[in-house]
Amino acid sequence: MNTTFAAKKMNLTESFTDHAEKKLQKLDRFFDSAEAQVKVSTVKDTARVEITVRNGGLIFRGESADKDKLNAFDKALDTIIRRIRKNKTKLLKSVKASAFEPAEEEIADEGYEVVRIKEPDLKAMTVEEAILQMNLLEHSFFVFENAENGSVNVVYRRNDDGYGLIAPKR
Repeated sequence: MNTTFAAKKMNLTESFTDHAEKKLQKLDRFFDSAEAQVKVSTVKDTARVEITVRNGGLIFRGESADKDKLNAFDKALDTIIRRIRKNKTKLLKSVKASAFEPAEEEIADEGYEVVRIKEPDLKAMTVEEAILQMNLLEHSFFVFENAENGSVNVVYRRNDDGYGLIAPKR
């Protein structure tokens, strides 16, 4: 697996990168060729680890925070593995089928049930206006028509108290 590391406000030790690469080899049983990106940052005395694995068109992401960066890494990796196992029947076309033979834990296949459909009126507005509207509604995301280019966009609140924008490529 091709792995890249990025650190923010800290230096990564060789022991951490060795540990991470060794643990990421667990994912080789699910994928033929995948790329992993490990981002490590610190806020005060808490280490935050984000692992993003890309395989073909699929993206798997796990994130965790802990006082120890190794524990945070292990929790984030466990999150990714748990998500793969939970959705194994839907993912069998994209991952190795042989990876699921000795199942450690069997999770029932739950279909995706749409329990509510919303049809919002898309109003043309700027990104700043959309963020303001989202905050006024106390939602975590907001769909709107971008007044600058006419495309449908989504603004969302990030876990780090920032905002994100999802805009289609043209």
